[in-house]
Amino acid sequence: MPQRPALLIVDDDELIVETLGALLEADFTILSAPTRRQAIDLVRTLPAPPPLALVDLGLPPVPHRADEGFALIGDLLAHAPQMQIIVLSGQSEEGNARHARTLGALEFVAKPADPADLRKILHDALDAGRAGPGARATDGGLIGVSPAMLTVLDRIQQFADAPFPILIEGESGAGKERVAKQLHAASARGERPFLTLNCAAIAPTLIEAALFGHARGAFTGASGQRAGYFEEAGDGCLLLDEIGELPLELQPKLLRVLENGEFQRVGETQTRFSRARVLAATNRDLRAEAHAGRFRADLYHRLSVFTLRVPPLRELGHDRLLLLDHFRARFAAQTRQPAFTLDEAARDLWLDYDFPGNVRELKNIVIRLQTKHPGTSVSAALLAGELDRDHRASAPPPPSAPHDTFDSLVSDATAELQTAPTFSLDDALRTQERAYVEAALRLADGNVSKAARLLGINRTTLYNRMDTLGLPRPQGSPVQ
Repeated sequence: MPQRPALLIVDDDELIVETLGALLEADFTILSAPTRRQAIDLVRTLPAPPPLALVDLGLPPVPHRADEGFALIGDLLAHAPQMQIIVLSGQSEEGNARHARTLGALEFVAKPADPADLRKILHDALDAGRAGPGARATDGGLIGVSPAMLTVLDRIQQFADAPFPILIEGESGAGKERVAKQLHAASARGERPFLTLNCAAIAPTLIEAALFGHARGAFTGASGQRAGYFEEAGDGCLLLDEIGELPLELQPKLLRVLENGEFQRVGETQTRFSRARVLAATNRDLRAEAHAGRFRADLYHRLSVFTLRVPPLRELGHDRLLLLDHFRARFAAQTRQPAFTLDEAARDLWLDYDFPGNVRELKNIVIRLQTKHPGTSVSAALLAGELDRDHRASAPPPPSAPHDTFDSLVSDATAELQTAPTFSLDDALRTQERAYVEAALRLADGNVSKAARLLGINRTTLYNRMDTLGLPRPQGSPVQ
């Protein structure tokens, strides 16, 4: 009897989890977690991530808002890019559905859901996930003929056998890992191992052991010795994804490997040598980060001997139609249904859309259209329902002039001092600080490193502020 695929259910309502488990346990091995942190902690402990996740948006500590659910979508995809995520939520406003899809969710289902429909959606998502990796490995490389994509292809040929690191820059979902794989495939090392370590997906305290390996007893839970990514890559290629999230205290050790190949396993004094080629990818401006002191300048210069920018989908013009054709043909063949088409107005809308989630968003839109409208002509009205048009329209208001802002603050403070029966400056400052910290954490989707950068402080300082303010730390954060 074939093994049932794993399904991760993330919902803080125990009754809903039990009900879903009873309905779906015949088809899936059920795993569950009530919060975002516990879900990520669970995924980290598994030998392989589950191929499917069913996620509620309203999760603690703010169950009345969608922030935690949105953050969880990004966290899960950082750990397992091939995971198919279905959002099952009572927060079913159309804006939430569109934004969840933009972040990488495959589908949005409103509570309460029909069990038969939900089961079908999960099986379709599982089939879509199974179709993905194989097609990527055999489709011959990157897709596109736009000037921006041709520049990328030229750079790949130029840099393929360069003996130096290459820094790959681009937005989330733009295809940086795909470009890295193409660089490796085009090089003389193409038949040797290609490994990827996502620096944002591992707790800061565990990254060193993941990179360099560890000896038995090096830390709690290290029951045996283990090789790290540098050893396992051999003389192949190691991609360090989200390199900007690498802790500052670990960056000198990475620099040492890049300069002379030397490293040591955690808990050992023996020097080992790496022959792996190193590629690094980031969605941040590392030059600016280095200038601001948030990333080591010497490491940045060592990593960026060659820099390759992956353009966002909005810069690729009619390549968006080529990608539509590619994914539509793949999923039509996989579902054994005739492919959908776009009418002229829908085609114009497709070319006008920015795709803020880049290729990942485009692929998920195609999957949904092929599932809902096989063999039919999709109109602009139907297509518009799948697009996050609000993303482009929501531009921040222009900032106020500094003197106007300060005068307003003085006016507010004067009014409060005149009307409040008692006033505590310490309490007022604490409230302001908590508001800014919580705002930064929400904008950063719970990523402490990103929140610290928004606040202009280092990560350790932010952890200390969070402890002082009584804000919970993310799972796996170091204890000061």
